[in-house]
Amino acid sequence: MSSFFTVPASQRKRKRTENSGVTSKKRNTEATTNQSRKAPRRTDREDSISGSGSSDDEDGTNFAEEPDESGSSGDEEETAAEKRLRLAERYLDNIKNEVTEDTIGFDAADIDRDLIAERLIEDVAESKGKIYRSIAAELDVQGASHTFGKLGRDRNITGCAVHLPYAWTISKDMVVAKWEIADPKTYSPDATQSSTNFTPRKAPKRVIWKKGNKNKVKEHGFQGHTGRIISIAVSDSGKFLATGDETARLIIWDAETLTLRKVFTQHRAAVTSLSFRRGTEQLFSASADRTIKIWSLSELAYIETLFGHQDTVIDIAGGLETNQETCVSVGGRDRTARLWKVVEENQLVFRGGGGSARHKGMEKLRKGRFGAKVDDEEDAEKAGGAPEEDDDAPIAYTEGSIDCVALLDGQLFVTGSDNGSLSLWSVQRKKALFTLPLAHGRDPRIPAEHMSADVDAATNGQKGPRLARYITSIATVPYADLIVTGSWDGWIRAWRIGSDKRSIEPLGTIGRIPSHEENDLGNGIRGDEIASDSFARGIITGLAVAERGDRGKDGLCVVAAVGREPRMGRWMHNSGAKDGIAIFEIPKKIQLNGVSEGSEEEDAE
Repeated sequence: MSSFFTVPASQRKRKRTENSGVTSKKRNTEATTNQSRKAPRRTDREDSISGSGSSDDEDGTNFAEEPDESGSSGDEEETAAEKRLRLAERYLDNIKNEVTEDTIGFDAADIDRDLIAERLIEDVAESKGKIYRSIAAELDVQGASHTFGKLGRDRNITGCAVHLPYAWTISKDMVVAKWEIADPKTYSPDATQSSTNFTPRKAPKRVIWKKGNKNKVKEHGFQGHTGRIISIAVSDSGKFLATGDETARLIIWDAETLTLRKVFTQHRAAVTSLSFRRGTEQLFSASADRTIKIWSLSELAYIETLFGHQDTVIDIAGGLETNQETCVSVGGRDRTARLWKVVEENQLVFRGGGGSARHKGMEKLRKGRFGAKVDDEEDAEKAGGAPEEDDDAPIAYTEGSIDCVALLDGQLFVTGSDNGSLSLWSVQRKKALFTLPLAHGRDPRIPAEHMSADVDAATNGQKGPRLARYITSIATVPYADLIVTGSWDGWIRAWRIGSDKRSIEPLGTIGRIPSHEENDLGNGIRGDEIASDSFARGIITGLAVAERGDRGKDGLCVVAAVGREPRMGRWMHNSGAKDGIAIFEIPKKIQLNGVSEGSEEEDAE
């Protein structure tokens, strides 16, 4: 007697083959049924429920609603390709609406194609992390207007952050202040209409401020700063404000109301620098404990710690690419810049300190190597420094520390050093692509009566050396060719990246050069007169740049924090300086037949 276990295997396979035909037929039947069904099962269930005990009128109503349900079913069954096509069409519609806002009075159909194509090219370049905007030549840097906001009794401003129409400042007396920045259209004489968000004024207005308490440093549960605040950053969304102090406290604020959200105490030393990754709520904090910590402010949580620097991490810049977790930091006296790739868990080390900024670099300035054609000492000072009285004197300014860093795009970044050098780096090379020595020039010689180390100096009249003005702050515009730097001389200078992406060229000081009677903050360099009266203005302890209009079509707004002392110490002090916030509005150059004045001059040369 045969059973399943005694039947040969070949026959069992044939039986499964025959059954497979039945299964296939059943699947085909189900597929046909699914294709022929016009309404989803949910609608059938709803009809059956509503149909029990209902009248004919109610059934008619249910059938009338059936096409709407079938339409939603089509959206639910949308394929991936159809979804990509729909999102692409929506993206193009959004771009078309943006680029046609400025084409009122013209036939939009004739220019939409070029504008949309240009925007698409820019978006692709930004996604690849490359410089795609050349805005430096379009800006009237020396024609910038400026205004100044005083802090009253607050002293020693150490940094600033900006998210238009507001700016925030910090100081050594533990004050966090929020400022309202006026739109230039509200006080411009040729403005056609005034904004309703601001009163017709020019100076920034302080609207909110919070102060810490140094006497609470040992109180663990105190919610506030207990030491000098030396670092600040605001998110791109304008939602979160982060500040750090010398007692290792990192505080997260609501940027709008300055309401305290969270206090982090994981660092073991002063929080020296803060930076958000562009377009995200991810925060990078640098500390004197030689570490970098990563935070997620959307969850108010700690993520990770990065190790590698051999000295205090002075400055940090969050990555510009939203799809990559990267940042660049500089380690002060270890003279290194490090690019951190968080996901890959590795770092690239770039070593500085290889060269010296010599006074003969000013001779190259006079010969026009850096784009400046000068003939005398005063013009050389305006171009970036002044020549030594004795050109044969063997004086060199060796790089002791790298103090500030800023990103240009995903491949290039710039650093500033204590010997006044401004360096351009590429992630593809371990050495700097280009170094501009003495970017802010040098101080006058120390008078003989001030040289206490040499008792005979006052007798024989021998003067001291000239000190290089180190770069105290630096800022850039993402994916653009513009660099802004500040120093202890009180001036803010603008630079641009060369067309070959391998050099730095000077644009001049932001604002016009003043006369002896008009010595205002940040307008220019007038030789040795800076040492005697410039620090009625102060030290540029922080810089922040924001674009006016869509991608800077209305110019730039530069915010500078001006203090009496350096951000990280008290080795310099100027009692005559003014603490406050300086606002510079850089307009675009006047266009003549579609060509700016600057471009015409360059073509003529």
